Amino acid sequence: MKDVLSQAEIDSLLEGLSRGDFTAEQIEEDTEQQKLKTYDFRRPNKFSKEHLRTLQVLHESYARLISNYLSGILNSDINVEVASVGQFTYEEFTRSVVTPTLLTVFKFSAHKGNAVMETNPHFLMPLIDLQLGGAGEMPANLRELTDIELSVAVKIIEKLLNQLTVIWKDIIKGEPEIVSTETNPHLHQLLSPNDIVLVITFSTVVGEENRGLVNLCLPYNFLEPVLSKFSVNQFTQIFNEREQEDINALEYWLKSSDVELNVTVGDGSISVRQFLDLDVGDVILLDRQQGQDFDLYVQDRLKFKVQPGRIGNKMAAQVVSLAEEAWEFDE
Repeated sequence: MKDVLSQAEIDSLLEGLSRGDFTAEQIEEDTEQQKLKTYDFRRPNKFSKEHLRTLQVLHESYARLISNYLSGILNSDINVEVASVGQFTYEEFTRSVVTPTLLTVFKFSAHKGNAVMETNPHFLMPLIDLQLGGAGEMPANLRELTDIELSVAVKIIEKLLNQLTVIWKDIIKGEPEIVSTETNPHLHQLLSPNDIVLVITFSTVVGEENRGLVNLCLPYNFLEPVLSKFSVNQFTQIFNEREQEDINALEYWLKSSDVELNVTVGDGSISVRQFLDLDVGDVILLDRQQGQDFDLYVQDRLKFKVQPGRIGNKMAAQVVSLAEEAWEFDE
């Protein structure tokens, strides 16, 4: 309802009253209903839309990271994408999880509180099969993990959590530690049923047909100490700092890299017979004139024109210009 009505809206209301379409009491009742908003005190909104957007962007990077990482170490096509980000009660989260599954409770060594990573069997079982040398197939019947499979699964979860630290290292300090694992979500009582949690759901595809889910459940008390870092300005500042750090690191390693340099004095052609008859003191005619620049190759790519010389007892070359071929390559 607008605070100030236009003249056309006033005329429309008066015309409706005069025709008996509605009464003044109905108008007042409709206005009061528009001012009221439904609020469920059992599910308070503790995460703003800005928090949800920022967390989605953050974990889209995580999804790409683990897609590339798992594809590389398991030599298979594995795709992970963020499907949804939302806040729920812990009871709603546990009800939505299939049984059997693998719930992994973890924490960070320098941060209070625990979080949960739930790995759907349709995601986990093909990975275990790949890890054990198989083709990444899903068993015909859904079943609980054996002791050997559980041991392999925990190793995979550890790798996923290690990749999470790459994304979270500027927000939550410390190394991830697995606290416990559980295959039945209904027996797992990490939080009270009405506690608010943030659930980030990833859709996964292993191979061509194995589609599964991974849920990252972050309780409010786990995120509360760092929630202020999820504002857009703070988030942008963190990534700008990270970007500059990455640039500095790249420059450092590039400057420390060894490259091979070769100077070409000139080219000439002789017959095989002339080559076989070569002896010490013979002269080969080259295509360079006296005083003409030599070519300096960097990693087999022509880069500079140089002049020969000496530094002490060693031969040297002084760079005098950038080769034309190098300009063409830069463009």
